[in-house]
Amino acid sequence: MTANRSGRFWRITFAAALVFAAGLALGAWQLSRAAQKNAIHAAMQQRKSLPPLDGIALAAVGNPAEVTWRPVRLRGRWVAEQTVFLDNRQMRGKAGFDVLTPLRIEGSEAAVVVQRGWVQRNFIDRGKLPAVETPAGPVEVQGLIAPPPPKLYAFAGPESGAIRQNLDLGEFRAGTGLALLTGVSVQQAGPASEGLLRDWTQPGSGVETHYGYAFQWFALSALIAILYVWFQFVAPRRRLPHA
Repeated sequence: MTANRSGRFWRITFAAALVFAAGLALGAWQLSRAAQKNAIHAAMQQRKSLPPLDGIALAAVGNPAEVTWRPVRLRGRWVAEQTVFLDNRQMRGKAGFDVLTPLRIEGSEAAVVVQRGWVQRNFIDRGKLPAVETPAGPVEVQGLIAPPPPKLYAFAGPESGAIRQNLDLGEFRAGTGLALLTGVSVQQAGPASEGLLRDWTQPGSGVETHYGYAFQWFALSALIAILYVWFQFVAPRRRLPHA
């Protein structure tokens, strides 16, 4: 083997080893991300089996992330005039509004935004608000402590009015003057009522994507190893003249 061929051999070997190791490392990293998400999902499922918090306990929570997806049972009064209809939300494959109303918690100065349910919009008159019943007296709301509603896409500047694309709880708190709990909302559970459906999509662990990426990285490492062995050892031997 000449010096030139020897140098080429070791350059290819180094490059193949580098890509092979990178593929293994990235595949292992994806598996670790999947394990983390599995742990988070397991903790979420465990919280759902805990006893429900009442309004006073919810208002006293320092870190909402520690109680997310835990059951809650609240008593209070709706702040009906501050109801918000989040546009372009889907349920059962149809577009409509997610309806959010602040609830003043009984025995506390605090209030919390409740994701009350979904209602189909009027597609002829897109500015017409659908009929939603909001009791005026004391109510009891059961559901799960949930993150704030997910944002779709943001317009420039803060939104106002009953129909909105997104709801920023900090801006909503400042605009309404309510002592709203920030960083947390309540997703109301139960059968359809008050003109609202509550077939909420349950969050999954999301590990399938990480497993898919891990498979791709490991497959790349395997392919590099196969190609290296073939072109560096098998193919040259096949080209040698037979005695």
